[in-house]
Amino acid sequence: MSKKLERKLKNLNLPLSPGSEDPYHQVFPKFVEAANNKKDARILELGSRNVSGNTRNDSFKNYKEYIGFDILEGPNVDKVGDVHKLSQYFEKGSIDFVFCISVFEHLMMPWKAVLEMNKVLKVGGEVYISTHPTWSPHELPWDFFRFLQNSAHSLFNKHTGFELIEAIEGLPCRVVSLTDDAPTLGLKHQKANLAIAIRARKVSDHSDKLKWDIYPDDINDTMYPPKDENADHNTPSRSILGKIKKVLKG
Repeated sequence: MSKKLERKLKNLNLPLSPGSEDPYHQVFPKFVEAANNKKDARILELGSRNVSGNTRNDSFKNYKEYIGFDILEGPNVDKVGDVHKLSQYFEKGSIDFVFCISVFEHLMMPWKAVLEMNKVLKVGGEVYISTHPTWSPHELPWDFFRFLQNSAHSLFNKHTGFELIEAIEGLPCRVVSLTDDAPTLGLKHQKANLAIAIRARKVSDHSDKLKWDIYPDDINDTMYPPKDENADHNTPSRSILGKIKKVLKG
């Protein structure tokens, strides 16, 4: 690492804002409130497997059924299956609320997942999605996309059968180049966000013109990795982390 780059990292003194007050974190409570205001709702969580110690089913009340759905068996999973084939597991128009947290970046075909959610949702049913505009690769090799605010409208619109309620980016960050490549050195001055929260409401069935009859297993022969088998792929090497920490501490 060059001395010039070390000085740039050392001088990167950015204030931290309270994460709990971030606009991104204000969206999910609205979704929960809408679900709790509907008696006997059927709530479907996609990617529900408890791998971090955080579960969200305790946030919901007055529901008829809460279904945890995941590609792998595990804690907080009631039904195992592929989101890209959601309508093969649930009847059309049988779900009131669908949500997923840090899942969409791991879907090979998120546009197909949106169409599948439309199929199983009732008209008037709501979707909540949180994912990442910026984040390091993780859960490899099943990490495919990043989503900006404009991505929400490309997925949730009249053609896919949805009304976009809101799409809020938050958890601000800066991207710091670890090379002396000239076009990258100014990135640290530009704002980026780590998370986006999306709410949408089903207003109709999706357009018949939208069709995608290909599934991930037609393309890829790998499986989404269990948490403990992917640690080496998710984290930078200790030597790199040590260098960064040393530079930031001065």
